[in-house]
Parts: sequence; C-alpha cells; structure tokens
Amino acid sequence: MNQPDILNILKTCKTIAVVGLSPKVHRDSYEVAEYMQSQGYRIVPINPVAAASNTPILGEKVYATLIDAAKVEKIDMVDCFRNSADIPPIASEAVQIEAQVLWMQLGIENETAKAEATAAGLAVVENRCLLVEHRRLKHLL
Repeated sequence: MNQPDILNILKTCKTIAVVGLSPKVHRDSYEVAEYMQSQGYRIVPINPVAAASNTPILGEKVYATLIDAAKVEKIDMVDCFRNSADIPPIASEAVQIEAQVLWMQLGIENETAKAEATAAGLAVVENRCLLVEHRRLKHLL
C-alpha cells in the first residue's frame, strides 16, 4: 500500500478544514485543532450546528459545509472527525473543492472515500491523529 508522505503534507498544507470540530474544549477535535492552530496552521471549522448559531470556534468563523468554506478560504487539508460511515460525502466535497489531502483521524477508515479521493489525486491518510503525527515530526518541520 502506498503510504502518504506525512512530513510533506505537514510542510505544504497550511489551511486545515476540520469537519466535525466541536466547540467543546474537552473533545478530541477541539484539542487537535487548537494544537494545530498554535503551531501556525489556519483552522477552518466545519460544524453545521455551530454555523447555524453563528458561534465561532477557536476564534474562527464556522461553516456548515466544506463547499461553503471553500467559497471564502483556500483549503489544503480536510481533517475528518466523523464516523467512518459519514466520510464518503466529505471526500466528495474535498475533491470538489480541490483540497490536497483527506485526513481521517484515529479510528476512521473508509475504502469508498479513500478510492474517490485517491482517484482525484488527493493524498489520503486514514486512522492517524494529526496532532500525534505533527508532534512526531515537528523536529523536521
């Protein structure tokens, strides 16, 4: 299996849309996004509930969908905090907005989504934590 070049992804992807980013500070999605933001990455929250209430997360405007966000932001990476079964439509949107990377967090894998994203030229990372990988490779960045 072809492993994505995570170091290169971390070097080149500076704007990260976090799908399923929770406004609750104790949630993994918040912790990971807050960490990546502290490392200089631009975070674009994707959360339909928070977007409907116009509630910022991590000081950033929240969008209901990747498509909405991409009208305003150039998104390099789509980081997914959703159930594996929910990933295919996210992958389709990632392809549509011409993201470079589809990243599925720990415990998240979906062959259909991976196949679609890979066929469209996106790098795909499955079942890995963005925060863990960044910390592991930080000395090389």
